Amino acid sequence: ELFRAVGIPQPEVKIRSYPHQLSGGQCQRVMIAIAIASNPRLLIADEPTTALDVTIQKQILDLLMKLQEDYGMALILITHDMGVVAETADRVVVQYKGRKMEEADVLSLFEAPQNPYTRALLSALPEHATGDRLPTVSDFFQQAGA
Repeated sequence: ELFRAVGIPQPEVKIRSYPHQLSGGQCQRVMIAIAIASNPRLLIADEPTTALDVTIQKQILDLLMKLQEDYGMALILITHDMGVVAETADRVVVQYKGRKMEEADVLSLFEAPQNPYTRALLSALPEHATGDRLPTVSDFFQQAGA
């Protein structure tokens, strides 16, 4: 039943498979099935799309959003991929060296970041590149006098 819920094809066959016999996306779906087996109120997904191709990444993110809705659970998504943040998050906490730098709703964060680190992070995205060199975090902390 859980394999069906997470979109694993032929669940009656796949249930007997070893991990090395499954694709990366299928392995991730199995992990999600395990995570939702106890009907949690909160699901913490730490880098759920790492090492997956773009198509599978989208499928996994769509699945997480659907399960969040279907199961009525909160979802904390941990990622370094700002594209994933922009597409899936309502609220964002940006961390640097394990410390919270900024917290905001996703639109505010992308439109008007308040923290120098957040500004550095967003300006380092390829679509914001203005020259030959991407800015570094230390560039922004120096500008901010930190």
